[in-house]
Amino acid sequence: MNTILPIGSVVKIRGVEKPLMIFGYLQQTAACPGKLVDYVAVPYPCGNVNIAMQLGFQMTDITEVLFEGYTTEEFEPMMVLLAIRKAEHSKRSMDEK
Repeated sequence: MNTILPIGSVVKIRGVEKPLMIFGYLQQTAACPGKLVDYVAVPYPCGNVNIAMQLGFQMTDITEVLFEGYTTEEFEPMMVLLAIRKAEHSKRSMDEK
């Protein structure tokens, strides 16, 4: 699923059983240094228990959106950046075919 979602959204991703709540965008994580991830999330409902529980993933890893978070016009610049990432994922997917 190539999905642009706001902070607070709760999703299921490939390979992870627990739902995750998105709390950040376009970051590097300790698990993948040097690699930019679209979203950073924590397990739902427990939240940010410790840094080891934070998980970075790409929008293409999302298998289901359980809840879509709150948006305002302040989200629009981030939506533009995420739309660029979405286009990059789509292009990469087309190139692989």
